[in-house]
Amino acid sequence: MYDRRLHRSVAGAALLLMGAALVACSGGTERTSATGESASAATMASPHASGPLVYVSNEDTDNMTVIDPKTDSVIETVLVGKRPRGVHLSPDGKYIFVAVSGAPKGGPGVDESKLPPPDTTKDGIAMVDAATLKVVRTLPGGLDPENFGISKDGKFIYVSDENGGTVGVTDVETGTLVTKVPVGSEPEGVTVTPDGSEVWVTSEGKSAIYVLNPKTNKVTATIHVGKRPRSVAFTPDGSRAYVPAEVGGNVSVVDVKTHKVLKTIPIPEAVKGKPAKPMGSIMSPDGKTVYITNGRGQTVTAIDTKNNSIIATFQVGARPWGIGISPDGKELYTANGPSNDVSVIDAATHRVIKKIPAGGSPWGVAISK
Repeated sequence: MYDRRLHRSVAGAALLLMGAALVACSGGTERTSATGESASAATMASPHASGPLVYVSNEDTDNMTVIDPKTDSVIETVLVGKRPRGVHLSPDGKYIFVAVSGAPKGGPGVDESKLPPPDTTKDGIAMVDAATLKVVRTLPGGLDPENFGISKDGKFIYVSDENGGTVGVTDVETGTLVTKVPVGSEPEGVTVTPDGSEVWVTSEGKSAIYVLNPKTNKVTATIHVGKRPRSVAFTPDGSRAYVPAEVGGNVSVVDVKTHKVLKTIPIPEAVKGKPAKPMGSIMSPDGKTVYITNGRGQTVTAIDTKNNSIIATFQVGARPWGIGISPDGKELYTANGPSNDVSVIDAATHRVIKKIPAGGSPWGVAISK
């Protein structure tokens, strides 16, 4: 029987041997990657590797981990700025954009009154060249940017300003903040519809989705969903949206054309005593399954989009937040903040294949095509 894990081990060993050979031929010393590989080996595997790469933002260590899914190993670690969270690729795949913030980290159990003041000079959207893995510039994105969406043509970035209750519209070419659009309190998830005609913003404070027209930068609709919505995943045809609500413990299925909630799906706990906290979401490439990360519930829930029913809820790691899926839909990757690692899950069997060490408190996941 074919053992893909054995194949990965062999492939990883081959990659290391190739890197060592290159260094020996070069006759010089070079900086090392996070895995101890020489820079020549890491460069060969990372910026110029064939096939997709997995990019993971690490909130506590100001960097981004780059993973080669062929071997499920770290091939590079890139400094991107303070407290990186949301991470997405440009439509053409030439750049990786990462939300960075000078605001101190809060969250459950933290007395925010005792935190130091934010350093707003560190706020923005880091623009990383995918070919060189170098930050080419940092775009303005409002105060304490957490997550964002990118227009279909790649010209504009829509950034959530959780503290200000707005979405900043940033022009990528000019590097300017064009405008700020008021939305509900504590906006977080920002996602552009597949056809590019709308920008959907989750408002945690208002338990709603604010729909923005990118041509006018005006809010055209408000959709009430579960309590504390975190993200949005659209079907490839753009007909439906799936919105996980952390406090509501459910996922709202929304008709995109009418802006009406079609169904609310309660998410069960899979780990005893760990209630589901639905947060991140990703749609399978074929549109048949949407996957929801359940935070402190330590699980991922798979939902069949044909009948909007739960296929399975399965344990993946400590507080999974960001989630990505391989272009062929066969593997899932979750960012597990408390354990500083990334889980690789077989999408067919719902089993964790491997856990990959990442930086401090992994937050977001993006996968190139």
